[in-house]
Amino acid sequence: MNRRTTAKRATRKPKTNRVQRTRAGGTWTEAAFWGFLRSGLRRMTMRWPAKQVAKQAARRKYTGPNKRQKFEYRCAGCGEWFPDKEVELDHVIPAGKLNSFEDLPGFVERLFCEPDGYQILCKDRCHHAKTHQKGKQAETLFPA
Repeated sequence: MNRRTTAKRATRKPKTNRVQRTRAGGTWTEAAFWGFLRSGLRRMTMRWPAKQVAKQAARRKYTGPNKRQKFEYRCAGCGEWFPDKEVELDHVIPAGKLNSFEDLPGFVERLFCEPDGYQILCKDRCHHAKTHQKGKQAETLFPA
């Protein structure tokens, strides 16, 4: 007989401090459940009409040499004009955290805000700077 077939395989000892899986029939952790909800709600905002209204309010007709580009958008942070691919729509007031049912109403209200709750920011400078700032520093850089 072959040594491989006769030798017992070593079984891994399960970790003792595993996170309890309390959601979806014992297959998801609490973090996975709330991440799933956050992701689904954020995906729904792609079709939220107020986002398109806010974006249209910050655009003008493009008059440069690129024949394929129709519009350009003004960054609320630096005030410069950028093509569509170089800007992102950002919440003036961040949507915040969603870690419990108590957080749900406020999160949804901030996520699905009216057009004045959004701002256009250039990706490379202003949006990157706002995203990576902490707390009140971002609010002083980009006031509502």
